[in-house]
Amino acid sequence: MTEILGLSGSLRRASLNTGLLRAAAEVAPDGVTVEIGDIRDVPLYDGDLEAAEGIPAAVTALTDRLAAADGLLLVSPEYNNGVPGVLKNAIDWMSRGPGMAAFKGKPVAVIGASPGNFGTAHAQSHWLPVLRMLSTRPWWEGRLMVSRAGDLFDDQGTLTDDKTRDKLAYFMAGFAGSLTRP
Repeated sequence: MTEILGLSGSLRRASLNTGLLRAAAEVAPDGVTVEIGDIRDVPLYDGDLEAAEGIPAAVTALTDRLAAADGLLLVSPEYNNGVPGVLKNAIDWMSRGPGMAAFKGKPVAVIGASPGNFGTAHAQSHWLPVLRMLSTRPWWEGRLMVSRAGDLFDDQGTLTDDKTRDKLAYFMAGFAGSLTRP
């Protein structure tokens, strides 16, 4: 069984990006599980907190899940043409101490949904220096930016558009296939 850890960069209850992550888990090919991680309990990074108390339990749990996963799927909104602070904060915490080793060589894909016309093109590009610094292995063969997402999800954040679901299934099959190559 191939396992992908999926992290959404939004904390909103009816988030388009969390909905996109749930849909990615639903359309993952046979033999692939997308385990949805939760960044809600990750505190803001604070070096004094780390020095006094160590790595928080919520961060350790996510880092352990990342270490066990075959790949990482970041589902990233775009805020002010960049990455969302809450997801960047979680990644920053996860890379502390022994967590850095969990990122090294880890295949990573980035997707995202936005109510705007350009999807999450800027945010996806902004993730590249971070992924490079973490020595991950970004998956370059596919890109998925869901534009005008407000029309494609219901008010609970569930993907309702079949065309987008098909594109997502194709993307997930490609990413998952790249994880099982020798």
